[in-house]
This record gives sequence, structure tokens and C-alpha cells, in this order.
Amino acid sequence: MGTIIDLQIYHVNPRPILDEAIARLKMYEQRFSANDDHSELMAINKKAGISPVVVHPELFELIQIGKNYSCLPDSHLNIAIGPLIQTWRIGFDDAKVPSHAQIDELMLLTNPEQIHLDATNRSVYLAVKGMKIDLGCLAKGYIADRIIDYLKSEGVTAALINLGGNLVTFGANPKQADQQWRVGVQNPTKERNQSMIVLKTTNQSVVTSGIYERKLTSNQQTYHHIFNPKTGYPVETQVVSLTIVSKSSCDGEIWTTCLFGKTPTEILATISHLPKIEAIIITDDGQILYSKALEQVIVS
Repeated sequence: MGTIIDLQIYHVNPRPILDEAIARLKMYEQRFSANDDHSELMAINKKAGISPVVVHPELFELIQIGKNYSCLPDSHLNIAIGPLIQTWRIGFDDAKVPSHAQIDELMLLTNPEQIHLDATNRSVYLAVKGMKIDLGCLAKGYIADRIIDYLKSEGVTAALINLGGNLVTFGANPKQADQQWRVGVQNPTKERNQSMIVLKTTNQSVVTSGIYERKLTSNQQTYHHIFNPKTGYPVETQVVSLTIVSKSSCDGEIWTTCLFGKTPTEILATISHLPKIEAIIITDDGQILYSKALEQVIVS
């Protein structure tokens, strides 16, 4: 998944459960990866403009969720952005800046309305040859939710899942007097594991997206990895980091992506209308803004 994964569980016999959780993580990576030529997702991309592909129910569900939010007005989430992501490749050794003409051409392949879903046959068809679905903006949240479901089914009493920028807490933290977990939000200007803000959480997901780690510098200009699907270029924003606190980790992924690129005022206004979803914003001038409901759980 391109990150360090940390799993902590509390159970009388944790080893077999951890082994199975790791096996499931590898299975999900193979199912949802846009960077593995042999993944289940890539089977859809290879058949773009040719024929529908019948897929696993979980892959169909995640694509369905992604398409729904990709087609919302003014959403910055677009799972059809694969051709652009795979051409820029920011975060990989072969990253490069495409030409303006190439970006314009690729933009023609990123219309999410051209993802045709058949719920009866559970098939996915990309209507235009060259289209590619990329689930990188959703997959880790969906996977985290499924792993939590598995841990609960095995009688795990408490757990922490860290998929790199995507944390989920479950149950009471036995190491804290108040039984709540402490989750830090990375300071964008410092090395990893140095928090700018810490909050208490239980049975919640904390998802952070930021423009401060995966970068490409070319011709004295720096590009980050969060794209504006309307332009084909990295989004221009004063927001350096956006964290969503929610019950579902998939919801956290959805809203960090949908809202990244909007102003802090617009983000907080949108969040105020979403039940049980909260936000923390760090701006390029070091301001920390957050929704009012988080005041009681912020430690520092």
C-alpha cells in the first residue's frame, strides 16, 4: 500500500488474528491496486472500451461509492483520474511533468460518467478506451473498515489500525486512564511522527491528506500528489493538511478528497452540514482550524 502499516489488537490469542488480518490486507491490496498490473482492478482498466468485467462484490461496491461521489457537482474526488495519476506518477521514481497537450488529451479520459455499472451482473465497463480507474483516494479507508469488521467478529476487545495517514481506533485503550486513544496530526513542516495537534478518540477514524510528503520538483517548480480533476494539475490551495474525523474510515477518505482544494471557510461550512463528520485544517501559514465539536477532544 506504499506505507508502513501498524496493527495493535487486544485479545487472549492475538497471533492468529494478526496473521489473518495481514493476509486480508495483502488480498485487498491485490484487489484494489492501480499499480499492480495483475490486480483485479487492472483487469477492468485493461478492458476499457472493449468489454464489461464481472468483479468481486467488494470491488464493485467501492467503485460504486467512488462513482457516486465523483459525479457530485464541484467534487474534487474522481476515481476516473487514473490516466493522469499514472502519467504524472508523483511519489514514484519515474515521476515526470506531462506536457500541456498531453494533459489536455488525458483529461478526455477522466469522465466518471463513462464508468458503467451493472448491479445485476456486478460488472464494470469503462466506455472509452484508455480510461483507468484509480481507487487510491478511497481504498485504504474501505480496507480499514473491513479489517475492523473482521477484528470485531473475532472478539477483539480493542484495536488500533494505522494504514499511513489513515487511523482507526476501536474499543477502550487499556493504556490510558480515560480509556481513549491519542491520535496526532502530523506537523507538515517537521519530520514524520511529530504532531502539530493531538486529539482523543474512541471508535472513530482519523484520516489525513496533505501536500507535504509526496512531491516532484522539476525546472525549479514543485508539484504535490493531490490533483484537481478539473485541470489535470496538482490542486492550488492554502490548505497544507486536511484531517477528517468520522465513524467510517471510508467516509474520512471520501471527504478529505472531495474537499481538498476548497478554502478553509468552504470546508468548515460543508462539514457543518455533515452529521458526525468533523475536520481539522492546517494552512500554509501555520493556522490550525477545526470544527467546533472537536474542541472537547483536542489535547494539544
